[in-house]
Amino acid sequence: MSLSRALLLAAEGGGSALTNVEGTLFWSTLVLFLLFAFVLGKFAWGPLLEIVEGREKTVREQVEGAQKAQTEAQALLHQRQDLLKDATREREEMLARAQKEAEALRAELVGKAKGDAEGILERAKQQIEREKNQAILELRKQVADIAMEAAGKIVKSSLTPEAQRKLVDETIAALPAT
Repeated sequence: MSLSRALLLAAEGGGSALTNVEGTLFWSTLVLFLLFAFVLGKFAWGPLLEIVEGREKTVREQVEGAQKAQTEAQALLHQRQDLLKDATREREEMLARAQKEAEALRAELVGKAKGDAEGILERAKQQIEREKNQAILELRKQVADIAMEAAGKIVKSSLTPEAQRKLVDETIAALPAT
């Protein structure tokens, strides 16, 4: 049946059951709907709302827990960054301290080396001076011996050995000290 024919029949009053409204059916459907709504409201709606509220509470707690965990993670991150800064600062201080200590040790070693070198140089000068004085004394003795021999040969007949010795001692005393 076509739509236009169904409309035509409905307009004439001899239409189908869908367009006819019976009072008994209407009231029974309404009473059943209200009864069904009351039973659902009484027995199903409360537990259903509890389940929804419980789920909502769980989701809220999870969100709060996630926010708390994020806050703690941020705090730990800041703490780690602070520790890293402290460690970096401490490392820099240790390097600076080590550099100062190395510089002080180097200066101390250089000073000690200079002092040792000066001491060695002074001892060498003193030893050279002693050896020079000893050589001069040795040379004086040799000169005295040579002078005595020469004087002995020249004056052998006229001077006694004691007079010769006195003459040599006077000659040695007249020589310069160095």
